[in-house]
Amino acid sequence: MSIVAIVGRPNVGKSTLFNRLVGRRMAIVSEMPGTTRDRVTAKVSFAEREFILVDTGGLQPDPESEIQRGVTSQIHMAIEEAEAIIFMVDAKEGLTASDLEVSDLLRRSTKPVVLAANKVDNSRRLDDVPDFYRLGIGDPIPISAYHGTGLEELMTTVAGHLPPSVPEERSGTMKIAIVGRPNVGKSMLLNTLFGQERVIVSEIPGTTRDAVDTILEYEGESIVLIDTAGLRKRGRVDPGVERYSVLRTMQAIYRADVVFVIVDAAELMTAQDLHVWGYTKDALKGVAVVVNKWDLAPDLGLDQKRNRHYVRYRLRAAPYIPILYASAKYGQGVEELIPTAKRIFAERGKEVTTSALNRVLIRAVASSPMPRDRGRHLKVFYGTQTGTHPPTFTLFVNDPALMHFSYARYMENQIREAFGFEGTPIQLRFQGRKAER
Repeated sequence: MSIVAIVGRPNVGKSTLFNRLVGRRMAIVSEMPGTTRDRVTAKVSFAEREFILVDTGGLQPDPESEIQRGVTSQIHMAIEEAEAIIFMVDAKEGLTASDLEVSDLLRRSTKPVVLAANKVDNSRRLDDVPDFYRLGIGDPIPISAYHGTGLEELMTTVAGHLPPSVPEERSGTMKIAIVGRPNVGKSMLLNTLFGQERVIVSEIPGTTRDAVDTILEYEGESIVLIDTAGLRKRGRVDPGVERYSVLRTMQAIYRADVVFVIVDAAELMTAQDLHVWGYTKDALKGVAVVVNKWDLAPDLGLDQKRNRHYVRYRLRAAPYIPILYASAKYGQGVEELIPTAKRIFAERGKEVTTSALNRVLIRAVASSPMPRDRGRHLKVFYGTQTGTHPPTFTLFVNDPALMHFSYARYMENQIREAFGFEGTPIQLRFQGRKAER
Protein backbone atom coordinates (compact mmCIF):
# COMPACT_ATOMS: atom_id res chain seq x y z
CA MET A 1 0.00 0.00 0.00
CA SER A 2 1.32 3.44 -0.95
CA ILE A 3 2.21 6.10 1.61
CA VAL A 4 1.35 9.81 1.28
CA ALA A 5 3.01 12.17 3.79
CA ILE A 6 1.76 15.66 4.71
CA VAL A 7 4.73 17.91 5.50
CA GLY A 8 5.31 21.59 6.11
CA ARG A 9 6.54 24.02 8.72
CA PRO A 10 4.68 24.22 12.06
CA ASN A 11 1.08 25.44 12.30
CA VAL A 12 0.17 25.55 8.61
CA GLY A 13 -2.83 23.21 9.13
CA LYS A 14 -1.43 19.74 8.44
CA SER A 15 -3.44 18.03 11.18
CA THR A 16 -6.62 19.83 10.12
CA LEU A 17 -6.13 18.52 6.58
CA PHE A 18 -5.36 15.04 7.90
CA ASN A 19 -8.54 14.95 9.98
CA ARG A 20 -10.61 16.26 7.09
CA LEU A 21 -9.30 13.62 4.67
CA VAL A 22 -9.58 10.78 7.17
CA GLY A 23 -13.08 11.81 8.17
CA ARG A 24 -12.58 11.50 11.90
CA ARG A 25 -10.57 13.46 14.42
CA MET A 26 -7.34 11.53 14.98
CA ALA A 27 -4.69 14.24 15.13
CA ILE A 28 -4.73 16.95 17.80
CA VAL A 29 -5.49 20.34 16.28
CA SER A 30 -4.24 23.40 18.12
CA GLU A 31 -3.22 26.98 17.44
CA MET A 32 0.03 26.29 19.27
CA PRO A 33 2.87 25.51 16.83
CA GLY A 34 4.40 22.07 17.18
CA THR A 35 1.36 20.26 18.60
CA THR A 36 1.83 17.21 16.36
CA ARG A 37 5.18 15.78 17.40
CA ASP A 38 4.74 12.26 16.06
CA ARG A 39 3.40 10.73 12.91
CA VAL A 40 -0.26 9.80 12.84
CA THR A 41 -1.42 7.35 10.18
CA ALA A 42 -4.73 6.27 8.66
CA LYS A 43 -5.90 4.45 5.56
CA VAL A 44 -7.61 6.68 2.98
CA SER A 45 -9.41 5.76 -0.26
CA PHE A 46 -9.79 8.15 -3.18
CA ALA A 47 -10.28 7.66 -6.92
CA GLU A 48 -9.67 3.89 -6.81
CA ARG A 49 -6.49 4.43 -4.80
CA GLU A 50 -5.93 3.23 -1.27
CA PHE A 51 -3.02 4.64 0.65
CA ILE A 52 -1.70 5.29 4.14
CA LEU A 53 -1.90 9.00 4.93
CA VAL A 54 0.78 10.21 7.36
CA ASP A 55 0.44 13.38 9.40
CA THR A 56 3.76 14.79 10.61
CA GLY A 57 4.99 17.41 13.01
CA GLY A 58 6.16 20.81 11.86
CA LEU A 59 9.36 20.54 9.86
CA GLN A 60 12.11 22.82 11.11
CA PRO A 61 15.23 22.76 8.92
CA ASP A 62 17.54 23.71 11.82
CA PRO A 63 15.99 22.15 14.94
CA GLU A 64 17.44 23.30 18.25
CA SER A 65 15.95 21.12 20.97
CA GLU A 66 16.16 17.34 21.30
CA ILE A 67 12.40 17.08 20.74
CA GLN A 68 12.60 19.20 17.59
CA ARG A 69 15.46 17.05 16.29
CA GLY A 70 13.40 13.92 16.93
CA VAL A 71 10.40 15.38 15.09
CA THR A 72 12.57 16.39 12.14
CA SER A 73 14.15 12.95 11.98
CA GLN A 74 10.74 11.26 11.90
CA ILE A 75 9.61 13.58 9.10
CA HIS A 76 12.71 12.71 7.07
CA MET A 77 11.74 9.06 7.50
CA ALA A 78 8.19 9.74 6.32
CA ILE A 79 9.52 11.55 3.24
CA GLU A 80 11.84 8.64 2.49
CA GLU A 81 9.02 6.10 2.71
CA ALA A 82 6.36 8.14 0.90
CA GLU A 83 5.17 7.53 -2.64
CA ALA A 84 3.94 11.15 -2.81
CA ILE A 85 4.15 14.21 -0.56
CA ILE A 86 1.65 16.97 0.19
CA PHE A 87 3.65 20.11 0.97
CA MET A 88 1.44 22.54 2.92
CA VAL A 89 2.01 26.27 3.12
CA ASP A 90 -0.04 29.01 4.78
CA ALA A 91 -1.67 31.54 2.42
CA LYS A 92 -2.68 33.65 5.41
CA GLU A 93 0.93 34.23 6.48
CA GLY A 94 2.37 34.11 2.96
CA LEU A 95 5.69 32.73 1.79
CA THR A 96 8.34 32.44 4.51
CA ALA A 97 12.04 31.62 4.63
CA SER A 98 11.17 28.33 6.33
CA ASP A 99 8.92 27.40 3.38
CA LEU A 100 11.85 27.97 1.02
CA GLU A 101 14.12 25.75 3.14
CA VAL A 102 11.52 22.98 3.28
CA SER A 103 11.03 23.18 -0.51
CA ASP A 104 14.80 22.73 -1.01
CA LEU A 105 14.67 19.58 1.13
CA LEU A 106 11.71 18.19 -0.82
CA ARG A 107 13.32 18.82 -4.19
CA ARG A 108 16.34 16.81 -3.07
CA SER A 109 14.07 13.88 -2.17
CA THR A 110 13.08 13.38 -5.86
CA LYS A 111 9.58 12.35 -4.68
CA PRO A 112 6.43 13.74 -6.35
CA VAL A 113 5.36 16.82 -4.38
CA VAL A 114 1.89 18.41 -4.47
CA LEU A 115 1.85 21.98 -3.17
CA ALA A 116 -1.22 22.88 -1.08
CA ALA A 117 -1.75 26.55 -0.18
CA ASN A 118 -3.94 26.32 2.91
CA LYS A 119 -6.24 28.83 4.65
CA VAL A 120 -7.54 30.29 1.39
CA ASP A 121 -10.83 31.31 2.95
CA ASN A 122 -11.62 34.37 0.80
CA SER A 123 -10.86 35.93 -2.58
CA ARG A 124 -8.19 38.23 -1.16
CA ARG A 125 -6.10 35.27 -0.03
CA LEU A 126 -6.69 33.62 -3.40
CA ASP A 127 -4.87 36.57 -4.99
CA ASP A 128 -1.83 35.81 -2.79
CA VAL A 129 -1.51 32.16 -3.87
CA PRO A 130 0.63 32.79 -7.04
CA ASP A 131 3.45 34.02 -4.79
CA PHE A 132 4.10 30.35 -3.86
CA TYR A 133 5.32 29.66 -7.41
CA ARG A 134 8.63 31.03 -6.07
CA LEU A 135 9.08 27.71 -4.24
CA GLY A 136 9.76 25.97 -7.54
CA ILE A 137 7.54 23.02 -6.55
CA GLY A 138 4.85 23.49 -9.20
CA ASP A 139 1.30 24.82 -9.27
CA PRO A 140 0.03 25.74 -5.79
CA ILE A 141 -3.47 24.35 -5.19
CA PRO A 142 -5.59 26.72 -3.06
CA ILE A 143 -7.45 24.90 -0.28
CA SER A 144 -9.12 25.47 3.05
CA ALA A 145 -8.64 22.39 5.21
CA TYR A 146 -10.93 23.90 7.84
CA HIS A 147 -13.81 24.49 5.42
CA GLY A 148 -13.05 21.52 3.15
CA THR A 149 -12.72 23.54 -0.06
CA GLY A 150 -10.27 22.67 -2.83
CA LEU A 151 -9.68 19.16 -1.52
CA GLU A 152 -11.13 17.44 -4.59
CA GLU A 153 -8.52 19.03 -6.85
CA LEU A 154 -5.78 18.38 -4.29
CA MET A 155 -6.55 14.68 -3.92
CA THR A 156 -7.06 14.19 -7.64
CA THR A 157 -3.54 15.53 -8.17
CA VAL A 158 -2.14 13.32 -5.40
CA ALA A 159 -3.93 10.24 -6.76
CA GLY A 160 -2.29 10.84 -10.13
CA HIS A 161 1.07 9.98 -8.55
CA LEU A 162 -0.15 6.69 -7.04
CA PRO A 163 -0.66 3.28 -8.64
CA PRO A 164 -4.24 1.96 -8.80
CA SER A 165 -5.14 -0.23 -5.85
CA VAL A 166 -5.46 -3.95 -6.46
CA PRO A 167 -8.79 -5.21 -5.09
CA GLU A 168 -8.36 -7.55 -2.14
CA GLU A 169 -9.30 -11.16 -2.71
CA ARG A 170 -11.20 -12.02 0.45
CA SER A 171 -11.48 -15.65 -0.60
CA GLY A 172 -7.72 -15.94 -0.95
CA THR A 173 -4.91 -16.68 1.44
CA MET A 174 -5.22 -15.52 5.03
CA LYS A 175 -2.46 -13.09 6.04
CA ILE A 176 -1.21 -12.91 9.62
CA ALA A 177 1.05 -10.09 10.84
CA ILE A 178 3.21 -10.69 13.91
CA VAL A 179 3.77 -7.37 15.67
CA GLY A 180 5.01 -6.09 18.99
CA ARG A 181 7.62 -3.88 20.56
CA PRO A 182 11.27 -4.91 20.10
CA ASN A 183 12.67 -8.10 21.61
CA VAL A 184 9.40 -9.74 22.68
CA GLY A 185 10.23 -12.84 20.59
CA LYS A 186 8.39 -12.25 17.32
CA SER A 187 10.99 -13.80 15.03
CA MET A 188 11.57 -16.78 17.31
CA LEU A 189 7.82 -17.35 17.42
CA LEU A 190 7.69 -17.37 13.64
CA ASN A 191 10.55 -19.87 13.48
CA THR A 192 8.80 -22.11 16.01
CA LEU A 193 5.63 -22.07 13.92
CA PHE A 194 7.66 -23.33 10.97
CA GLY A 195 9.75 -25.74 12.98
CA GLN A 196 12.87 -24.33 11.39
CA GLU A 197 14.74 -21.06 11.09
CA ARG A 198 13.20 -18.85 8.42
CA VAL A 199 14.20 -15.42 9.77
CA ILE A 200 17.19 -14.17 11.75
CA VAL A 201 16.74 -14.37 15.54
CA SER A 202 18.92 -12.24 17.79
CA GLU A 203 18.95 -11.04 21.39
CA ILE A 204 19.63 -7.52 20.06
CA PRO A 205 16.37 -5.54 19.90
CA GLY A 206 15.41 -4.43 16.40
CA THR A 207 17.11 -7.16 14.34
CA THR A 208 14.16 -7.44 11.97
CA ARG A 209 14.20 -4.22 9.95
CA ASP A 210 11.62 -4.97 7.27
CA ALA A 211 8.37 -6.89 7.07
CA VAL A 212 9.12 -10.44 5.89
CA ASP A 213 6.44 -12.58 4.20
CA THR A 214 6.68 -16.35 4.53
CA ILE A 215 4.25 -19.04 3.40
CA LEU A 216 3.11 -21.60 5.97
CA GLU A 217 1.35 -24.75 4.78
CA TYR A 218 -1.21 -25.65 7.44
CA GLU A 219 -3.65 -28.55 7.10
CA GLY A 220 -3.68 -28.33 3.33
CA GLU A 221 -3.94 -24.56 2.97
CA SER A 222 -1.41 -21.76 2.57
CA ILE A 223 -1.16 -18.98 5.13
CA VAL A 224 1.03 -15.88 4.78
CA LEU A 225 2.92 -14.95 7.95
CA ILE A 226 4.35 -11.43 8.07
CA ASP A 227 7.16 -10.90 10.56
CA THR A 228 7.82 -7.25 11.35
CA ALA A 229 10.26 -4.95 13.05
CA GLY A 230 9.49 -3.99 16.63
CA LEU A 231 7.08 -1.09 17.06
CA ARG A 232 7.96 1.40 19.74
CA LYS A 233 5.72 4.00 21.29
CA ARG A 234 5.49 7.11 19.10
CA GLY A 235 8.21 9.52 20.09
CA ARG A 236 10.41 6.69 21.45
CA VAL A 237 11.85 5.47 18.17
CA ASP A 238 15.63 5.43 18.25
CA PRO A 239 17.68 7.21 15.56
CA GLY A 240 18.98 5.28 12.60
CA VAL A 241 17.61 2.61 10.33
CA GLU A 242 14.96 1.49 12.87
CA ARG A 243 12.91 4.57 11.98
CA TYR A 244 12.42 3.19 8.49
CA SER A 245 10.79 0.04 9.85
CA VAL A 246 7.83 1.71 11.57
CA LEU A 247 5.84 2.65 8.47
CA ARG A 248 6.67 -0.72 6.92
CA THR A 249 5.18 -2.35 10.00
CA MET A 250 2.10 -0.19 9.55
CA GLN A 251 1.89 -1.37 5.95
CA ALA A 252 2.09 -4.96 7.20
CA ILE A 253 -0.78 -4.36 9.63
CA TYR A 254 -2.95 -2.86 6.90
CA ARG A 255 -2.16 -5.82 4.60
CA ALA A 256 -2.99 -8.41 7.24
CA ASP A 257 -6.31 -10.03 8.04
CA VAL A 258 -5.33 -11.06 11.56
CA VAL A 259 -2.62 -9.58 13.79
CA PHE A 260 -0.82 -11.33 16.64
CA VAL A 261 0.24 -8.70 19.19
CA ILE A 262 3.15 -10.28 21.03
CA VAL A 263 3.86 -9.19 24.60
CA ASP A 264 6.56 -10.26 27.05
CA ALA A 265 5.46 -12.23 30.10
CA ALA A 266 8.04 -10.37 32.17
CA GLU A 267 6.58 -6.94 31.19
CA LEU A 268 2.88 -7.50 30.83
CA MET A 269 0.80 -5.06 28.79
CA THR A 270 2.99 -2.02 29.09
CA ALA A 271 1.90 1.34 27.71
CA GLN A 272 3.91 0.54 24.59
CA ASP A 273 2.10 -2.79 24.19
CA LEU A 274 -1.22 -0.97 24.36
CA HIS A 275 0.05 1.50 21.80
CA VAL A 276 0.93 -1.34 19.43
CA TRP A 277 -2.55 -2.79 19.92
CA GLY A 278 -3.93 0.67 19.17
CA TYR A 279 -2.42 0.52 15.68
CA THR A 280 -4.30 -2.70 14.96
CA LYS A 281 -7.51 -1.25 16.42
CA ASP A 282 -7.25 1.85 14.21
CA ALA A 283 -6.75 -0.42 11.20
CA LEU A 284 -9.84 -2.48 12.19
CA LYS A 285 -7.93 -5.76 11.99
CA GLY A 286 -8.60 -9.06 13.67
CA VAL A 287 -6.30 -9.45 16.66
CA ALA A 288 -5.13 -11.88 19.33
CA VAL A 289 -2.73 -11.05 22.15
CA VAL A 290 0.04 -13.62 22.61
CA VAL A 291 1.82 -13.57 25.98
CA ASN A 292 5.22 -14.95 24.98
CA LYS A 293 8.03 -16.30 27.20
CA TRP A 294 5.43 -17.97 29.44
CA ASP A 295 8.07 -20.55 30.34
CA LEU A 296 9.39 -17.86 32.70
CA ALA A 297 6.07 -17.73 34.59
CA PRO A 298 7.15 -19.95 37.53
CA ASP A 299 10.28 -17.89 38.13
CA LEU A 300 8.28 -14.67 37.83
CA GLY A 301 5.57 -15.91 40.18
CA LEU A 302 2.91 -15.56 37.50
CA ASP A 303 -0.42 -17.35 37.61
CA GLN A 304 -2.39 -17.63 34.36
CA LYS A 305 -5.78 -16.90 35.97
CA ARG A 306 -4.59 -13.73 37.71
CA ASN A 307 -2.57 -12.77 34.66
CA ARG A 308 -5.56 -13.12 32.36
CA HIS A 309 -7.58 -10.88 34.67
CA TYR A 310 -4.83 -8.22 34.52
CA VAL A 311 -4.50 -8.37 30.73
CA ARG A 312 -8.28 -8.20 30.39
CA TYR A 313 -8.28 -5.11 32.60
CA ARG A 314 -5.62 -3.44 30.43
CA LEU A 315 -7.62 -4.35 27.31
CA ARG A 316 -10.99 -3.48 28.85
CA ALA A 317 -11.90 -1.44 25.77
CA ALA A 318 -11.71 -4.63 23.69
CA PRO A 319 -13.01 -7.62 25.69
CA TYR A 320 -13.47 -9.58 22.46
CA ILE A 321 -9.70 -10.15 22.04
CA PRO A 322 -8.45 -13.73 22.66
CA ILE A 323 -5.45 -14.03 25.01
CA LEU A 324 -3.00 -16.83 24.31
CA TYR A 325 0.02 -18.02 26.31
CA ALA A 326 3.09 -19.39 24.56
CA SER A 327 6.77 -20.02 24.79
CA ALA A 328 8.40 -19.57 21.40
CA LYS A 329 11.64 -20.91 22.88
CA TYR A 330 10.15 -24.27 23.92
CA GLY A 331 7.13 -24.45 21.60
CA GLN A 332 4.58 -24.41 24.41
CA GLY A 333 1.13 -23.16 23.40
CA VAL A 334 2.24 -22.34 19.86
CA GLU A 335 -0.13 -24.96 18.43
CA GLU A 336 -3.09 -22.74 19.45
CA LEU A 337 -2.05 -19.74 17.38
CA ILE A 338 -3.03 -20.71 13.83
CA PRO A 339 -6.41 -22.27 14.82
CA THR A 340 -7.19 -19.06 16.72
CA ALA A 341 -6.27 -16.93 13.68
CA LYS A 342 -8.46 -19.09 11.45
CA ARG A 343 -11.35 -18.70 13.86
CA ILE A 344 -10.93 -14.90 13.92
CA PHE A 345 -10.68 -14.81 10.12
CA ALA A 346 -13.95 -16.72 9.87
CA GLU A 347 -15.60 -14.34 12.34
CA ARG A 348 -14.53 -11.36 10.22
CA GLY A 349 -16.35 -12.88 7.26
CA LYS A 350 -19.50 -13.82 9.16
CA GLU A 351 -22.79 -12.53 7.76
CA VAL A 352 -25.90 -11.88 9.84
CA THR A 353 -29.36 -11.80 8.30
CA THR A 354 -31.30 -8.55 8.55
CA SER A 355 -34.17 -10.25 10.37
CA ALA A 356 -31.88 -11.78 13.01
CA LEU A 357 -30.08 -8.47 13.51
CA ASN A 358 -33.31 -6.53 13.96
CA ARG A 359 -34.62 -8.99 16.55
CA VAL A 360 -31.51 -8.20 18.58
CA LEU A 361 -31.91 -4.45 18.05
CA ILE A 362 -35.55 -4.52 19.14
CA ARG A 363 -34.63 -6.34 22.35
CA ALA A 364 -31.72 -3.95 22.95
CA VAL A 365 -33.89 -0.85 22.51
CA ALA A 366 -36.58 -2.28 24.79
CA SER A 367 -34.05 -3.07 27.51
CA SER A 368 -32.28 0.28 27.75
CA PRO A 369 -33.60 3.86 27.65
CA MET A 370 -32.74 5.71 24.45
CA PRO A 371 -30.47 8.78 24.59
CA ARG A 372 -32.18 12.16 24.78
CA ASP A 373 -31.00 15.68 24.02
CA ARG A 374 -33.06 18.83 24.66
CA GLY A 375 -36.32 16.95 24.66
CA ARG A 376 -35.55 14.90 21.55
CA HIS A 377 -34.82 11.21 21.88
CA LEU A 378 -33.07 8.77 19.57
CA LYS A 379 -35.14 6.44 17.42
CA VAL A 380 -33.66 3.34 15.81
CA PHE A 381 -35.74 2.26 12.83
CA TYR A 382 -33.86 -0.81 11.68
CA GLY A 383 -30.36 -2.13 10.92
CA THR A 384 -28.63 -4.25 8.32
CA GLN A 385 -25.15 -5.67 7.81
CA THR A 386 -23.38 -3.74 5.07
CA GLY A 387 -19.92 -5.28 5.04
CA THR A 388 -17.43 -7.87 6.24
CA HIS A 389 -13.70 -7.80 7.02
CA PRO A 390 -14.43 -6.09 9.38
CA PRO A 391 -18.11 -6.83 10.08
CA THR A 392 -19.97 -3.58 9.42
CA PHE A 393 -23.54 -2.70 10.39
CA THR A 394 -25.59 0.31 9.36
CA LEU A 395 -28.33 1.41 11.74
CA PHE A 396 -30.96 3.78 10.37
CA VAL A 397 -31.94 6.35 12.98
CA ASN A 398 -33.86 9.62 13.14
CA ASP A 399 -30.74 11.70 13.93
CA PRO A 400 -27.19 10.28 14.18
CA ALA A 401 -26.19 13.22 16.40
CA LEU A 402 -28.39 11.77 19.14
CA MET A 403 -26.39 8.52 19.25
CA HIS A 404 -24.19 8.85 22.33
CA PHE A 405 -20.95 6.85 22.23
CA SER A 406 -21.97 4.90 25.36
CA TYR A 407 -25.20 3.78 23.71
CA ALA A 408 -23.30 2.84 20.55
CA ARG A 409 -21.01 0.69 22.73
CA TYR A 410 -24.11 -0.86 24.32
CA MET A 411 -25.51 -1.71 20.88
CA GLU A 412 -22.18 -3.23 19.85
CA ASN A 413 -22.12 -5.37 22.98
CA GLN A 414 -25.65 -6.61 22.27
CA ILE A 415 -24.65 -7.59 18.73
CA ARG A 416 -21.56 -9.39 20.02
CA GLU A 417 -23.54 -11.22 22.67
CA ALA A 418 -25.91 -12.51 20.01
CA PHE A 419 -23.51 -13.27 17.16
CA GLY A 420 -19.97 -13.51 18.55
CA PHE A 421 -17.36 -11.81 16.36
CA GLU A 422 -14.48 -13.02 18.50
CA GLY A 423 -11.19 -11.27 17.90
CA THR A 424 -12.41 -8.65 15.44
CA PRO A 425 -13.57 -5.05 15.74
CA ILE A 426 -16.98 -4.35 14.29
CA GLN A 427 -18.09 -1.08 12.73
CA LEU A 428 -21.40 0.55 13.54
CA ARG A 429 -22.52 3.25 11.16
CA PHE A 430 -25.52 5.45 11.89
CA GLN A 431 -27.46 6.86 8.99
CA GLY A 432 -30.15 9.48 9.35
CA ARG A 433 -33.62 8.86 8.00
CA LYS A 434 -36.61 11.14 8.15
CA ALA A 435 -38.98 9.91 10.79
CA GLU A 436 -42.41 8.91 9.61
CA ARG A 437 -45.08 11.50 10.34
